[in-house]
Amino acid sequence: MELLVQMWCPFDDSPMDRALYLWGCGRAGCQGGDGTVRAWRGLRYNEKYAIKLERKLAKRREREQQKAEALAEEAKKKAAGKINPFSLKNSTSTPNPFGLGAQLFGDVSPSFDQGGSATTAGAAKVDDDEEFSSDDDEDSSSEKSLVTAMASTSISDNESPWKAAPSYPTLYLSTVAEYISAPPKFKLPPGTQILDPSEEDGKAGGKDVSWISEGYENSLDIDQVFDKFSKRVESEPEQCVRYELKGAPLPFSSDATFKRLFPDPKQDPLPVTKPAFNVVQPQKRVYNPSSIPPCPLCGGPRVFECQLMPNLINVLSSGSGDEKLTDEQRRKAVEKVLKKGDKDARGSMEWGTCMVFSCEEDCCLDANQKESKEAWREEYVLVQWDV
Repeated sequence: MELLVQMWCPFDDSPMDRALYLWGCGRAGCQGGDGTVRAWRGLRYNEKYAIKLERKLAKRREREQQKAEALAEEAKKKAAGKINPFSLKNSTSTPNPFGLGAQLFGDVSPSFDQGGSATTAGAAKVDDDEEFSSDDDEDSSSEKSLVTAMASTSISDNESPWKAAPSYPTLYLSTVAEYISAPPKFKLPPGTQILDPSEEDGKAGGKDVSWISEGYENSLDIDQVFDKFSKRVESEPEQCVRYELKGAPLPFSSDATFKRLFPDPKQDPLPVTKPAFNVVQPQKRVYNPSSIPPCPLCGGPRVFECQLMPNLINVLSSGSGDEKLTDEQRRKAVEKVLKKGDKDARGSMEWGTCMVFSCEEDCCLDANQKESKEAWREEYVLVQWDV
């Protein structure tokens, strides 16, 4: 199996380094079978980031507590403003005869309180700036160390099994957010008139156009799911991977996998008697991940994480054509493909999309169900084939 995609995708507020590895078999005889595409997630406890994360979460809790205390103080002041200034029931001390103005118009906070609150807000802002700058510095240092480690890593051992394993050339993918533009609106030039030919006795220019008013008959068997898939991909046709943790996958076609993830909605039976006649609106299919098996270790649910797109096959195929073949070798290769006799031929992946479902808790447990600092776990993959 060849490594198709490797992604660095740690969870938010998690001290674990996390990477996702997707492997696929390009052998022609394996296409359409189970286990052709498999996914693993690698976890490793990052002690340095765990310390920084704990400090970050502590500051976040402190800010939330200060915000709650400020809201409580503001509510207390609002409640104090509703007290009757002429009532002496709530007064525990001797009333000041010259303090009636403060009771009527509210107690004005001293100037040093305002300065103190401003100083507190300024200190909070400084703390945020220091936190962000320290995070940027640590991220840049960790990024530099990662680049250095990747640059110094090489398979130099001739006895390593990775030297003989099939592989694709290294390609880097850029990450962008999906943007779907609004459909264009066509404006007719001023003075344009739209004529309905059916209003002229079904005749227009000597030709019978009465068929225009007839209902359209769709003689083509179009897969509506695939049509929606194609229109969605049109906004970014070069996309190779779609990533949306805890989102919904984009189905490729209306096959058994689609019906499993988007089951038929339950509808009330249509009434057959005239008094009970009512209009039943058609129900749309909704994504339902209940059919995905849970995590075998922690028992928690699995959620959708990412899916491979068809363009990835084109990108990997174009990148693996470094070896030049002679005319005779190319002719024999074409004959084998046409006769479908070479089941060991590689580079002929035929899937439409591959959906990866990962453990929602991102558990890192060992065989004894205890927390571990490093783990490799296989996740669930559903494949929709291009048939």
